[in-house]
Amino acid sequence: MSLPHAILTALLEKPSSGLELTRRFDRSIGYFWPSTHQQIYRELGKLEQAGHIRVLPSAQPTRGQKKEYEVLPAGREELAAWVDRSEDPRAVREPLLLRLRAAAVVGGTDLTDELVRHLELHRAQLADYEEIERRDFPPERRISREDRLRHVVLRGGIELETFWTTWLTRTLAELADGPALGGPADGPGGTAPDAAPDGP
Repeated sequence: MSLPHAILTALLEKPSSGLELTRRFDRSIGYFWPSTHQQIYRELGKLEQAGHIRVLPSAQPTRGQKKEYEVLPAGREELAAWVDRSEDPRAVREPLLLRLRAAAVVGGTDLTDELVRHLELHRAQLADYEEIERRDFPPERRISREDRLRHVVLRGGIELETFWTTWLTRTLAELADGPALGGPADGPGGTAPDAAPDGP
């Protein structure tokens, strides 16, 4: 997925000004495709130049008025073509996993507090997602295909956060009785092991 396609999706759902769009990203699409406000404004300019969106005409233009954007037919066609495109899954790039692997090699500070901090953040995000599901997607409101598609995207977020909270809880439990996380990388005899295991 690319930011231009995320913006086209949001504007097809509801024409918006740049400011409104950034706020909507913060509350919805930004959960799974985070972008800064500067990036969103930059892409709006590029989409307008490409003829994919336009500024809605105003009956009474006034100085400093917010520009509201809508998607043009060319933009809808681009988004539809992207939806139909085949893409392979992308590998997870999570710095925390790499830091734990690096800690096994170089040691360093105890990472327990960092793991706990991540666990608390994922628990908070999970609670937010579950509240959105209760508020916006009760079973009786999942009638149209559009509602069901939006709901399964949210369920993906819920299940991903559930994975992280479960994994972090188990990781903390598994490592609690061993040496400090990120401690010395020496082997049992006080020397570093000859080779790292080949697994992840």
